[in-house]
Amino acid sequence: MGTHTTLDTLRQARSILESIRAADDLTVAASRDGGVRAVRLLAQAAVDPGDQLTAIAAIHALAQVFDESADDVLVSLLGDETPFIREHAAWAFGARLPRLDAISGLVSLVVAGGFPGMIAQRTLEQWASSVPDHTALALEGALVGVASPGPRSRLVETLGLVSGRIPERLLRRVAVDPSEATEVRVAAIAALGDLGPNDTTIAIVAQLAGGDDVLAEVARLAMVDLTVPAYPRPPWSRGATIAQLFLHADIDRDLSQVGAGDNGGIATLLVRLGDALVTETGPDRERRVERVLTLSRGGFTAAFDSLAEAGSSLATHAFATVPFLGESVASVDAWPRRIATQRGIRRILRAAGTVDAIHLRMGDVGTLAAATVARELDIPIVFTVAPDPHGVIRSLDDSGALTRANFGTIDAAEHFWFRVRLVQRTAADAAHTVIFPRPDLQRDLRDLVGIDLLEHPERHSVIAEGIDLAVTGLALADAAAARADAAGPVSAVGAAAFSDLDDLLATLPPERRDLPLAITVGRLHPVKGMAALVEAWAADPALSAACNLLIVGGDLHAPSADERAQLDRIALVVPLADAAGRGVLLAGHRSNDTVARWLAATRFGRTGLAAPMGVYVCASMKEEFGIALLEAMATGLPVVAPNSGGPATYVENGVTGLLVDTGDPAALARGITDALAIAAGPSGTAFAERAAEMVTRSFTIQAMASTLAGVYQAVSLPSVEPVAMRRPS
Repeated sequence: MGTHTTLDTLRQARSILESIRAADDLTVAASRDGGVRAVRLLAQAAVDPGDQLTAIAAIHALAQVFDESADDVLVSLLGDETPFIREHAAWAFGARLPRLDAISGLVSLVVAGGFPGMIAQRTLEQWASSVPDHTALALEGALVGVASPGPRSRLVETLGLVSGRIPERLLRRVAVDPSEATEVRVAAIAALGDLGPNDTTIAIVAQLAGGDDVLAEVARLAMVDLTVPAYPRPPWSRGATIAQLFLHADIDRDLSQVGAGDNGGIATLLVRLGDALVTETGPDRERRVERVLTLSRGGFTAAFDSLAEAGSSLATHAFATVPFLGESVASVDAWPRRIATQRGIRRILRAAGTVDAIHLRMGDVGTLAAATVARELDIPIVFTVAPDPHGVIRSLDDSGALTRANFGTIDAAEHFWFRVRLVQRTAADAAHTVIFPRPDLQRDLRDLVGIDLLEHPERHSVIAEGIDLAVTGLALADAAAARADAAGPVSAVGAAAFSDLDDLLATLPPERRDLPLAITVGRLHPVKGMAALVEAWAADPALSAACNLLIVGGDLHAPSADERAQLDRIALVVPLADAAGRGVLLAGHRSNDTVARWLAATRFGRTGLAAPMGVYVCASMKEEFGIALLEAMATGLPVVAPNSGGPATYVENGVTGLLVDTGDPAALARGITDALAIAAGPSGTAFAERAAEMVTRSFTIQAMASTLAGVYQAVSLPSVEPVAMRRPS
């Protein structure tokens, strides 16, 4: 089809996701047609206010028309008053040869910052290899007219991506200039570490490293980048070294931050999985994975200190830090940290020596940066593919909240188009993809993500997540021993957890202390549905009179914007100052070991404070799999879960749990009511045993580690037969 026909087809597509995929056909048609007519058609479509979706597709198609008139149109779009048009024009230019009259527009976007600034910075980085002097001079000129520290630091960081004498001279000057703001000097010092060693640069960085402030911390890392070589695999190493990361969490061995900010179930999974991988053995009783490196965010000192552990040749699960300046930010706001993320990941992987594979799991800045570094270092990628943001796009499309007419405006905040393309490219580049089980898996992957699992089945494995049953077992033993009629020995961890829970339960009015708990665990984020759960519970008088609601998660002392929004929404239903008096307990985030004890206490009760036979509720809008749900089921709690996504593959409705439409408050309330009835009824014990047995049979972290170890072995040793399309039994 030609450009005109393909444009018509795209405009008539049945869904937004179908249109996004059809954009590839438009790009091919425009590239094949070329010429002034194709450019004219695309230019008209690019500024059509009634179809912002087709406008974005047209902008990217223009990038493939190698005609000077296409450049002229893109330059004009780079100055358009509509933000999403400027953003996508900057992105489209990355596929073209440098255009000198576009450099100033790209630099202006860098100065403005945010996601468009990151996009413009990527294009300038690509162009700098061809026109380094023009790029450097434009950035230098912009520095002269910019005084604010934020924009200056972004310009300096971008200068670090350009080779040549001009940027090196500027970076040295800024690094030692006491009149520059700290964040500007930090950008310069970090960039010097990437420019390659020479005597002058090393002398500057070494002098700065001798201080005791954040500049010294950054300089010490820059000195590592300048002087420490990458080490080869030690000759005594036998198993594989695997890296895994989640950059939007503060991951530690004790999982102390789980539930705060973006620290969700993925943090728990990575810690438990890493531990299981290094203890898992193959048929020959030798470790198939010898080292696991788990990367997460943190400060500069922690990053420096973690390099020794990352570089250790011992068989271990090591934790390493990618450092950032300033406060933690939510994943949606982390895109401008791309360069810092790449730098931190590269440093850790070089320190680790030979890394056999890196496992990526998100369509986020961590995956964007890590995939770039993996290509540089020739490290195979294993990518967990999930229909995110695809599922959200379809849901918003079906509800009418996302339309062709407003797609660009919403995309400017949510970055749907970029995230879809990131998932698409990462999956295509990956040596192997991992997929969560879900109903209608093949259909969903084909319709939502555009992946045909049958086309190359050897490159895909369906692998369920798993939990550490040892943690659940210890929690159940502690809860059983802590009952008044048992008076058995309780571990120190259990005693502390129950003491904290009792203090919280004691804030309930006396008349509510004989009720069971409905507990939920997760982040205070809109997708997790915490506020929606409170609304559904409070709107049903019989339900709110039948149980107390225990919400575990969130940073209550310094909430993020998402957490604050959820708390404000809860406060409209139950005033926070009197939440306990109404039966709602906000516990904030707790360690995984503590949560395990609280789940067990929900089942067995706390004498005089909470009745036994409580339930677990997951009110998420979407749940790709659901670690907390599995932990609750292993504990023997009846669960209420979304009737779509991962949970629908393992929660047998009416047998091991209840599946409901979590978007329907009445349905959610009915599900909780029915779960409470099951828990307290004569079949409650059998119900609990079936759920626990199902988890034990199919969803242990050890089973997950064993299957993944085979995948890692296959991608690092191509002669090994991969684990293709394996489903949990």
